[in-house]
Amino acid sequence: MKIKSRFLREIRLQKYIYLIAFTMSSYLSAQTINASGSGWTVSVPSITEAGNNYTGTYESATNITTLSGFLPGSFLNLLSSGAAKVSMHYNPVSWNSALHLYTRRSGGSTVINGLCILCTATINGGTTYLEIPPTTDTSFFTINFTGVLGLGNSVNFSAINVQFQISGVSVVIPAKAYSAQVVFTIGPN
Repeated sequence: MKIKSRFLREIRLQKYIYLIAFTMSSYLSAQTINASGSGWTVSVPSITEAGNNYTGTYESATNITTLSGFLPGSFLNLLSSGAAKVSMHYNPVSWNSALHLYTRRSGGSTVINGLCILCTATINGGTTYLEIPPTTDTSFFTINFTGVLGLGNSVNFSAINVQFQISGVSVVIPAKAYSAQVVFTIGPN
């Protein structure tokens, strides 16, 4: 049967395009990264004698923030280098450009889900302090995935402890409360 109406052909084409898009979306799920913990308030001691300055550098607890997340099989199949990259930047809320933020990670574990032969997932990098830039992402660490044969693979990662450091604290910076929001993103390496 041949459709002679141009309008009916367009409806049929749209129907197939929607079905293809719907079918593809059911197979793809997004990678996620979750940050939990509390905000960090730096406790700067009072200066009691003229001519003194602050220590200048302060560190948070080693586990002030914990990262966890999920890498679905559809995402793992797209990784050309076999690694996902966690990036970071900060959004200045009320900030002074003389202050510098740094972060490092410790720990972390991965679990491979599904059937996979000779598969590994490892967390690499980020164990020394790296400066967090404002507004532009920089690499923090990677999650490398390798395997020979797999079916229905996905990776859960958890218990990645994050520690922060601030430097540049000085008496020449005006006294007020400063704040910034650190943003972590995950994507292909």
